[in-house]
Amino acid sequence: MQKIQGDSKVIKAWAFYDWANSVYSLVISTAIFPMYYDAVTEGNFVRFLGIEWEHPNSLYTYALSFSFLIVAIISPILSGIADYRGNKKSFMKFFCLLGSISVMSLYLFDGLSTTWIGIISSILASIGFWGSIVFYNAYLPEIAHPEDHDRVSARGFINGYIGSILLLLLCLSLVMLHDSFGLTEGVAIRLSFVVVGVWWLGFAQITFRRLPKEKKIPKDQLEEGYLWKGFQELKKVLKEVKKDHPVLKRFLIAFFLLSVGVQTIILTATLFGTAELKLGKINLIGTILIIQVLAILGAFLFSRISERFGNIKALTITIIVWMFVCFGAFLLHKDLNNILVYFYILGGVLGLVLGAIQSLARSTYSKLIPETEDHATFFSFFDVTEKIAIVTGTFVYGLLNAITNSMQWSVLSLAIFFFASLVVLLRLKKTKYVS
Repeated sequence: MQKIQGDSKVIKAWAFYDWANSVYSLVISTAIFPMYYDAVTEGNFVRFLGIEWEHPNSLYTYALSFSFLIVAIISPILSGIADYRGNKKSFMKFFCLLGSISVMSLYLFDGLSTTWIGIISSILASIGFWGSIVFYNAYLPEIAHPEDHDRVSARGFINGYIGSILLLLLCLSLVMLHDSFGLTEGVAIRLSFVVVGVWWLGFAQITFRRLPKEKKIPKDQLEEGYLWKGFQELKKVLKEVKKDHPVLKRFLIAFFLLSVGVQTIILTATLFGTAELKLGKINLIGTILIIQVLAILGAFLFSRISERFGNIKALTITIIVWMFVCFGAFLLHKDLNNILVYFYILGGVLGLVLGAIQSLARSTYSKLIPETEDHATFFSFFDVTEKIAIVTGTFVYGLLNAITNSMQWSVLSLAIFFFASLVVLLRLKKTKYVS
């Protein structure tokens, strides 16, 4: 097997995939698309799957829940097959292609009558993005030594934040100066979706070119029933985690609980600002840019804190801050004096811990998994845990919004998950690389 652990060129190329794909997270999941969707559907009933949806924003969160449920179901199977056949890169390429093309197809979502295209394309883009992340994350233990996982993981997130900020500014310029290009605002927004897809697919080729070549098992040498190896590998790893790795099992529980809060807030923050607080597009984009810039600082800062004081202490700090973010958001309402100032402050605080908690969670898990060749299967647990958490969080968020007609209670409910995660994390035993 090609020796790649510690190879600086491979690490740089691996981390560059964050530069490529994070534009989806920012422009599509967080910033421009949620605002566009809210503007198109606001005050209207949306017909989808033969149902009239009174709350279109709840439909959107349910659609996201469905996409994450699909990823949670298929990723363990695909990861097991990838480990067995040695074709992680092929799966990563497939999901990258699915996600980027689906993002480009959002251009066809041009009004209320085509909301179904927006919903379906959003689902497929989400599956493509998160499906590729399963295999992307699985490379981390192969390319970096355990003591370097924090730095390498943070490097990827920092790349992602820088790249996504640049593209968001480009898309924002296209939208704000649409008259100069002879475009309507709607067409300019939809063109930005195409730009995101092209950016993602194009820059991903740099990563694919540097990642090691696959050593696939020839088809004539495959065992009978190899397609079911994914289930067998999943069952084996599950049994191993439960029996032999109690610290890893406890960390996965904590990670599930914190992911309910983190990922749901990331996915719904813009809808909260537009639908609940009635903030303007420029104000929301400004807040998002503040979050992204401070997330770069936060990822770097907390990687250093974890090196000095340990992963658990660093994660504990971030979780406590996230709890305060939830309470702060609950207290905000559209009639509050200086609402914009408070929203900016809350966004700044969130930014400092956004990149940090994601980077630390990934690197901590990579340190806790045992020495194995089945990295993709082990990381499928990490990704499936996160996806089920997102299904839980977005469903609860959408349900509470539909029941109370307010997103404030939805946000407050997430603080409960953060608190539970903190309780579990504080009981985690120290290991050689995690303290």
